[in-house]
Amino acid sequence: MRRSHAIALISIFAALSAVCDSVAGLPQLSSGVWYGWIFVIEPLNGIILGPMAGFLSTLVGVMVGHSVYLRGEAPLYEYLFTIGAPLGAMVSGLIYKKRCRLVFAYFTVLLAAYFLTPVAWDLPIWGVWNTLLAFAVLCVICVFLIRLDGRRLWERSYILPMSAFIGLEADILFRIFLLIPCQTYRLFYGFSVETLQAIWVAAAFITPIQVAISMIVTTLVGLHILRLVHLEMNKGN
Repeated sequence: MRRSHAIALISIFAALSAVCDSVAGLPQLSSGVWYGWIFVIEPLNGIILGPMAGFLSTLVGVMVGHSVYLRGEAPLYEYLFTIGAPLGAMVSGLIYKKRCRLVFAYFTVLLAAYFLTPVAWDLPIWGVWNTLLAFAVLCVICVFLIRLDGRRLWERSYILPMSAFIGLEADILFRIFLLIPCQTYRLFYGFSVETLQAIWVAAAFITPIQVAISMIVTTLVGLHILRLVHLEMNKGN
């Protein structure tokens, strides 16, 4: 990709990310995971632009979006948590590029940190069922890549929704890591364990719906955008 094409695409997707992030999403808590619609565009950023460019465009988008639309009682803390969105875009890009080892290490370390934190033992394990499912899917993908070369798996109709799923769950996992192992639920927000349990139950129902919406959008829209980008690059060459 030429530098001019890369800059143009990063700018376009950063603008789209800013718009999505500054619009209120599904009814839920006044802050937290994906209060806006950034989850819709996040995987596409990584898949279409690549891991690093996807990270950059999403980072610019969420910083602008959070500045336009402040959320929660402690909006400054949200800037820290929203780093999960660029990481999610990067992970989607890595999965799409078949670079799964880094993603496997990321999930392993952060999940281990979560389960080794004592307060996590007071939270229902089914509250993170979607993140555990993403880790299981990631393990299957790694096996396919190592043993079967992943050729059949890497048809776009399969890999697009899987890239979106794992990337979005990587975003969620980062925010879980900040909230639980880093103790920000107590240090930043002053939540009790009972309040944290209520949040866990609500999130277990809300976030899978958002992930499903993003997977559908990524599958339906991603194929067309990839074709357009490739056609434009071929014209430029």
